[in-house]
Amino acid sequence: MRIIKYLFLLLLLSLVALTIYIATQKGNFTVKSSKVVNSPKATVFNYVNDFKNWGKFTTWITSDANMNLSFSPISTGKGSTLKWDGTSDIGNIQTLYTKSNDSIVQKMEFNGASSDIYWSFKDTLGGTKVTWKSVGKMDFMMKVKTFFNSGTPNSLSKVYDKSLVNLDKSLDIENNTFDVKINGIVKKLETFYLRQSFTSKISDISRNANVVFSKIINFCKQNNIALNGKPFIIYQTYDTIKDLTRVSFCIPIKEQIFTSEGSDILSGKLVAFNALKTRLTGNYSYKNKALAKTSAYASANNILTGNTFSHLEIFTIGKNESKNPSKWITDIYFPIKPKVIPTPYRRVVKDSLVNTPTTIKNENQSEF
Repeated sequence: MRIIKYLFLLLLLSLVALTIYIATQKGNFTVKSSKVVNSPKATVFNYVNDFKNWGKFTTWITSDANMNLSFSPISTGKGSTLKWDGTSDIGNIQTLYTKSNDSIVQKMEFNGASSDIYWSFKDTLGGTKVTWKSVGKMDFMMKVKTFFNSGTPNSLSKVYDKSLVNLDKSLDIENNTFDVKINGIVKKLETFYLRQSFTSKISDISRNANVVFSKIINFCKQNNIALNGKPFIIYQTYDTIKDLTRVSFCIPIKEQIFTSEGSDILSGKLVAFNALKTRLTGNYSYKNKALAKTSAYASANNILTGNTFSHLEIFTIGKNESKNPSKWITDIYFPIKPKVIPTPYRRVVKDSLVNTPTTIKNENQSEF
């Protein structure tokens, strides 16, 4: 009986000693995990910056079927928040600062532990190097939990490592999910627009579009010009061999206006026309597949396209409406050449030469 008392006392003393040892351990920790994600930097940044995507890659959320999530009204950028309450995990995170396509700073409370979160995104061979860093302090219960799980750095590193693997897989699915649908022949209605036109490499179109569309929209705001739809691009020529196109970046407006002489932003009018329409749902990088499918459809159905210009692309749902590439919608219109009806042969004898008046194109009329 006395031996049992001694053993119990020894066990109690050991428990007290262990408790004191754990309580006096430093609660500060730093955890950092990195991975090369096979997606463009802007795509990765936008995906992580939207808390509504976190349920697809963070392991403490994906592994708990009973997890409840709640978001702030705006789920991206500074001030956005995410809260979770699950079977064994509870916490919240808030975005404090973002630098577009470069870094994100956040504050997180996770099961009683508070930490500062730092994300960085760097271009690298094979995609984007994503670094996820956490600097924080543990409370007593987390010290106990991490003591029996080989310490905070080890346990959190596993969580971050697995989450970054999930991030890569999620983005891979997001970027490679697309659909091309031929809508058939439609009537494209007339519209007025403002444009900037120049010759560009086809491979530079996306980069140029980001700059030019913003420039024209700012011009409209400064001059109180009402917009009337989604941005679109008119390809007058499209030479895939030379990777060159004569292109107009256009913003539709409600009423025709006249821009000042010497301005690089000009007004125009898109005349109504019959077109073969194709809808690309998914990442814009699959545009060539949409063009190829349309070309095959036109050839199989004896439809001649390319009248007045090559084709027109409307960004029905783009980056401003959705951060997820799989939800982007690009509507492509190919103007149809009218069928030529041969006229009966008739001999005409001309007894005089008549000069035909020359039509001078007004810059503010349709550029077609």
